[in-house]
Amino acid sequence: MLNSVQRLLFVRDVPMFKELRDDFLVRLASVMDEVFYDSSYTIITEGQEGRSMYIVVSGRVSVHIGGQEVAQLKPGECFGEMSVFDAEPRSASVTTLDSCNCLVLTQQQLYDAIDETPGIAVNVIRLLSRRIRELNQDLNQVKQQLAQTPRPQPIRPQWYRPTPFPPTEPLARPGS
Repeated sequence: MLNSVQRLLFVRDVPMFKELRDDFLVRLASVMDEVFYDSSYTIITEGQEGRSMYIVVSGRVSVHIGGQEVAQLKPGECFGEMSVFDAEPRSASVTTLDSCNCLVLTQQQLYDAIDETPGIAVNVIRLLSRRIRELNQDLNQVKQQLAQTPRPQPIRPQWYRPTPFPPTEPLARPGS
């Protein structure tokens, strides 16, 4: 368990909170709950409702969509922040790779904090924008790889000969 000073020092290093004043960080750190998860525990399940975000204090977690890992997060990184803002179902699952300690910030705690210090909203927007940029880069790399991969030609029987369009000869009409 983190004492209040350790908690403050840890939260201060989280990118989302880096530019905030210490007095705000003290308040924010004091309202977060600290939770412990065993290895291989699913913290978040894709598709389920969520209203909390998590900050990894110790250990590592795997973020996966449909069984495919998309990221591994280490101490100081956060997850679950999208559902805190849009109240949509979780877009990915998160499972611990090691025993983990996490700090949990609920939607209401975050909204209260933003009311008190609007600068946190800007930091969250920066974090989300950075993640979108990274995803766009990954998507572009995949598109480039697909464009460079030769496409197999369709297999057609030897007798197949495509008919030109429009036909070079007039079509026979019934009764002619």
